Amino acid sequence: MTQRSFAIRGLLAGVLTFLHPGAHAPAHAQEGDAPGGLERAGGDRDASAPAASATNGERAPPDAGGARSGAGDAQVEPPRLVEGVEAEVPPEARAARPEGKVVLKLLIDAAGRVTGAEVVSPLGHGLDEAARTAALRFRFTPARRGGTPVASRILYAYEFRFPEEPPAEPSAAAGGGTGAPAERPVAAARPGQTAPRPIQRPGQTASAAPVEVTVRGATMAERLQQSAQAIKVIDTEPAQRRAADMGEVLARTEGVGVRRSGGLGSTTRFSLSGLSNDQIRFFLDGVPLDFAGFPFGIANVPVNLIERVEIYRGVVPVRLGADALGGAVNLVTDQEVRGTHGAASYEIGSFDTHRLAVTARHLHEPSGFLARVNGFLDYARNDYPVTVDVPDADFVEHPARVYRFHDAYRAAGGGVELGFVNRPWARRLLLRAFVTAYDKEIQHKLGVMKVPYGEVTNGEATMGAALRYEQPLGRGVALDAIAGYAYGRATFLDVSECTYDWYGHCSPGKPGEDDTKPRDQVFWEHSGYGRLNLRFRPHPEHALQISVSPMFVTRTGDERRQANPEGRDPLTAERDLVNWVHGVEHQLNLLDDRLENLLFVKQYVQLVRSEEIVQGLADRFRRRDRDTHRLGVGDGLRFRFSEWLYAKASYEWARRLPRPDEVFGDGALILDNLELSPETSHNGNLGVTVDADDTAAGAWRLDVNGYLREADDLIVLLGSGQVSRYDNVFSARALGVEASAGWTSPGEHLALDGNLTYEDFRNTSEEGTFAGNVGQRMPNRPWLFANGSARVQLREVAAPRDEIAVTWNTRYVHGFFLGWERNGRREDKARVPSQLLHSLALTYVARLAPRTLSFTVEAHNLTDEPAFDFYGVQRPGRAFFSKAMLEM
Repeated sequence: MTQRSFAIRGLLAGVLTFLHPGAHAPAHAQEGDAPGGLERAGGDRDASAPAASATNGERAPPDAGGARSGAGDAQVEPPRLVEGVEAEVPPEARAARPEGKVVLKLLIDAAGRVTGAEVVSPLGHGLDEAARTAALRFRFTPARRGGTPVASRILYAYEFRFPEEPPAEPSAAAGGGTGAPAERPVAAARPGQTAPRPIQRPGQTASAAPVEVTVRGATMAERLQQSAQAIKVIDTEPAQRRAADMGEVLARTEGVGVRRSGGLGSTTRFSLSGLSNDQIRFFLDGVPLDFAGFPFGIANVPVNLIERVEIYRGVVPVRLGADALGGAVNLVTDQEVRGTHGAASYEIGSFDTHRLAVTARHLHEPSGFLARVNGFLDYARNDYPVTVDVPDADFVEHPARVYRFHDAYRAAGGGVELGFVNRPWARRLLLRAFVTAYDKEIQHKLGVMKVPYGEVTNGEATMGAALRYEQPLGRGVALDAIAGYAYGRATFLDVSECTYDWYGHCSPGKPGEDDTKPRDQVFWEHSGYGRLNLRFRPHPEHALQISVSPMFVTRTGDERRQANPEGRDPLTAERDLVNWVHGVEHQLNLLDDRLENLLFVKQYVQLVRSEEIVQGLADRFRRRDRDTHRLGVGDGLRFRFSEWLYAKASYEWARRLPRPDEVFGDGALILDNLELSPETSHNGNLGVTVDADDTAAGAWRLDVNGYLREADDLIVLLGSGQVSRYDNVFSARALGVEASAGWTSPGEHLALDGNLTYEDFRNTSEEGTFAGNVGQRMPNRPWLFANGSARVQLREVAAPRDEIAVTWNTRYVHGFFLGWERNGRREDKARVPSQLLHSLALTYVARLAPRTLSFTVEAHNLTDEPAFDFYGVQRPGRAFFSKAMLEM
């Protein structure tokens, strides 16, 4: 894509002086950075001279190899930038569009660390602090005198310039692990680039002018995408302006399958490169989603609260502390900590759908105090028409067009985050508190749209808090720690004495629609989570990361309609589970960052403390405890052939520890199984990426990835009669390819994108329940699907800096069988048919600084095709939505 942001030019204006041990350290130097402290050499000129003087006629020094210090004849080498950090461009600067330089005086110790940064030539609009904060995280090769590393002071100038074309409105600023913006800031030089030469000191002669280095820095999303990690990054800014939920955003990505049993709030089956559901771990800002206030699943998370989505393809980084089998998905919220910003969106649509989301933040710059709030409210009646078989008076079934009448969804939640940022004692110290609740009516059994329900409901409310602390500790060490607690209360209610038909009519019957007995259950869960990441960079080419991630869950429950009121309620049995995931990762960068390798080792520990019911004696319990220890290893490799072409290979021997639901059951229809073993999988990826975003013919994108998943001891829910339980029953192998391609025209007036996923996921069990189907494709799973989109965009249509865009999306899913493909006659087998669905959106964006207002009207399933994700369960047909969004 074309560059749409500031041009930030880093100018190393010069080495003012070299510092000698043995005297007092200046106030801004960190204690212990050099023996005996640091001090300016006598007679050096004052550091307050503007850096611009180096380019305005002042005589420059000779080349570094021939430079001399003022105190002797030893050869002097200036520092060289090896690790740059992007400046976070504040919103007020984007609105004011200032141009000029922020000149900084940097103190660099003998190890190449920046230990002090002082603004000596300000620009204002928040850019001074942005440049200073970024510079404090630079790494240099140290200055040298006669080959010996010495401390030094330099002047460094950021030059901020706007492109001629007005920039797009950002969603967040980049840099330092913050959220990915829609536009691309330009910042500090990349590792390996040579710093400009020193400023000439009085009395010296010069033979060359200082060198100005201009580079374009990558956003956080781009840096992740181009790293050795097996990752796909999605920027959600386009989706925030449209009427798309998180499930749709993810489903438009190669390798990702999102199958839903209905409309908004319905049960979702998520798959990634063959593996699915609990085999994938979900996070919000690195915290497990269940502990972050979103118990209703990833597909129903409001898009407008999320800045980007990180999808880890089967190889999960140590820093997440996860025991994922098939990969992980990390939702990243707004990480910008500059200025004041607010946004609100409201969506209304078919089936009585309403969605509201609000976010706001404010930074008090003198104190570094940050306040951030967010909230959402979702409602959908989901009363869309479906075609079902309805019996007549003679009990003969005939197809009929009816409306779903008991499928409503309500959810609401909010969070507040308070703390301090960019203080000497903490880069970030933030406390986040949240509360969320949802209620869902259930229309029928999962995956079977046969018998309707009229009163069955479930719901959950959660609340909790998390404390995050980030701080560089000096000498290349950085700390990132988080600790959190969450409380959840879940309910399931099925006590109706009615039997409903598809027209909503009630006929008296026995209590309980979903089972042979009524259920009025409530569950309480207390959970805690912690993660400690220590990162140590002893050398620019090496980094070591250590992660420790404990988690505990304790739960209990109450069946308020017990069959035996005198006996002990099975839901009150002790249920305690502790998981520990430890990891060590080594990062290696060679060949001027063309080659990057990540090697890691993980240890998985699970401690189970519980009681189980003695068979045949419902009120008798016995102790059942179990400890599990496993190891895992992995590696990721990236080689860059050029700025626009690189290849990746990755592998992980992955583990997934059983979840509480699988180990403990639900105390009613699902029995416990304390003998469950962790799932294991050998996950491999091999891919190549082309990202040429600055050619005369526009921007070109291509990503092709082949994958292998060799999984064993997979956990499946098995049942006979009225009860079920989870068990390790089979092994499987998935081979597949994911490919995406795209092109954006010069000026970004036209953008075309498409992706394709093909997977061959087969049963490899030669014994046990599935042994008779060895070698067959796994049933009830899509194995070929594709997405396409086209966007036409015009700018300055009705006002300066506005734009209007028309976007078309299409999705194809090839048909697949409900059961094993070789069992029975193919023409008689139940199958989900092939589907081709289309949507169309018209979006208008008006930028009236400092406000941005957007409107969208959108049509889903334009051709009103019958849509199915599960056999016999119909998804909504044609639907219309509109959405408005205001940013300030």
